[in-house]
Amino acid sequence: MSRETNMTVGRPTKLILGLAIPLILTNVGQQLYTVADASIVGRGVGVEALAALGATDWLYWLVLWTVQAMTQGFSVLVSQTFGSNDKKGLRKAITMSVLLCAAVGILLTVVFVSSAGWLLHLLDTPENIYDGAHIYLTMMYAGTLITMAYNMAAAILRALGDGKSPLIAMFTAGCLNIVLDLLFVIRFGWGIPGAAAATLLAQLFAFAYCVNALRKIPDVSVEKPDWQPNGSVIRRLCHLGLPLALQHFVIVISGIIMQAVINTCGFVFLAGFTATNKLHGLMDCSASAFGYAASTYTGQNWGANRLDRVRMGVRSTLVLALSFSALLAAGMILFGRHVVALFISADAANAAEALSVAYDYLVVMSTFLLSAYVLHTYRSALQGMGFTTAPMLSGLTEFAGRVGASLLLTKVIGERGLFYTDAAAWTFAAVFLAASYYIQLFIIRKKGLTYQNTKYGYH
Repeated sequence: MSRETNMTVGRPTKLILGLAIPLILTNVGQQLYTVADASIVGRGVGVEALAALGATDWLYWLVLWTVQAMTQGFSVLVSQTFGSNDKKGLRKAITMSVLLCAAVGILLTVVFVSSAGWLLHLLDTPENIYDGAHIYLTMMYAGTLITMAYNMAAAILRALGDGKSPLIAMFTAGCLNIVLDLLFVIRFGWGIPGAAAATLLAQLFAFAYCVNALRKIPDVSVEKPDWQPNGSVIRRLCHLGLPLALQHFVIVISGIIMQAVINTCGFVFLAGFTATNKLHGLMDCSASAFGYAASTYTGQNWGANRLDRVRMGVRSTLVLALSFSALLAAGMILFGRHVVALFISADAANAAEALSVAYDYLVVMSTFLLSAYVLHTYRSALQGMGFTTAPMLSGLTEFAGRVGASLLLTKVIGERGLFYTDAAAWTFAAVFLAASYYIQLFIIRKKGLTYQNTKYGYH
């Protein structure tokens, strides 16, 4: 039975929630990769090993977030052609996305594997954790093609309204990753390299599952002529994917600058900061899930020329996302101390200090979580319609907020000023994107723009 979902008919709230819930669970599964690595390495190997993983966070996200943004951008054309019932265009969008992903994946692998050591030195990574960080980062960079392949396959399924297949893939892979972590890190004593190997093998399994799910969908059954390169489709995909990749690249650069500041605060502060950063993805997963759902919903309805449903969908997404953010923030503030303790061995000499850093940072992040959800909703709605300029520029507002806070607040209130960097970045970007969305709606109505009569449409 086909799991495709036509979002151009039916209640927006039900449709968005129906796609968002599997996406939330999928994102939780994906975050379990790094959470399991951090927890097992931190408690099984030690605080220095945990700090080594933490020193690679933003450097690895430089590739991961770029890949995720690019594949999400490519999938916008998939959702638009699906919504407009253009089956030939749908198959072409999929095949050209795969070719672009292969080319970009190879390029990223070569560039970042060769520069891993230089990047760690650039951030003044402490000498006592440098070797572990270098091994982990190099191995994760070497698996970029696996990361790219999974994210593209999952993005295509989501663009078709299938959130269940990526969920099953990621849940199973998350469980596999934990088993492999325990086996490689603890049983075999491979330490940090074992954690990286477990993550990549689990991602490879998730990719294989998603490909198998795609093969069962008749509308995406491609043939040899579909693989013939098409310049107009490739340009359109680049128009959708590259600005989003650049946006996230800029965001991660701001995080790398912040990471350089964090590295000067000592490995105990870094370990505590890392413990909460590993929860960052889990806290943000429902925000990005509602964003993906909004992007798919908006893309299909924009392709079907249903601007009224686009507006209804954004309002529904905001209500749902804000409710989830409030519940999650309350839970983290009430129970967060016990959660971050999972990453820090109680027997470590500096455990109490690292735990204090982790929980204080978690409280600040939870307090401002609302801004992240607003940001994802408006950004994804604009992306779903194919308007990528404002989302790309929002990366600059996040850059300004994060870098400004990390450089200025540390001078005013000390190292704990770093706790407010994400809050500043989220708030600046949320305000900018909300304004951009409503300005874009005004322009669309005033000029009578549709999917077909703008450069954002597929022809």
